[in-house]
Amino acid sequence: QVQLVESGGGLVQAGGSLRLSCVASGRAFSMAWFRQAPGKERELVTRIRWSADNIYYADSVKGRFTMSGDNAKNSVYLQMNSLKPEDTAVYYCAVRTTYSTTDYAAANYNYWGQGTQVTVSS
Repeated sequence: QVQLVESGGGLVQAGGSLRLSCVASGRAFSMAWFRQAPGKERELVTRIRWSADNIYYADSVKGRFTMSGDNAKNSVYLQMNSLKPEDTAVYYCAVRTTYSTTDYAAANYNYWGQGTQVTVSS
């Protein structure tokens, strides 16, 4: 059982920045940030595969969001810059503990954080 603790989030004006943090209690093969806006499906924002140090970004956040992390500390961070109202959502940290190259969907992850609200006002 892996527990995830998220922090960060909040209310910011468009163009502003926020930083999210996530610490896992156990080892992970992949760690990711998803988000879910009201009435929409949960979508992948970014994820890292520790074995290859490979980071993926959704097109909607490329150039604005940066994922970083510390494998030894089972921690990831999401720096969000140039935020837009359409970035408003609950952001979730997720972990996959086993090897897979299919790690772009929510169903591929087996542990989740409680979620943190990000609200961007126009």
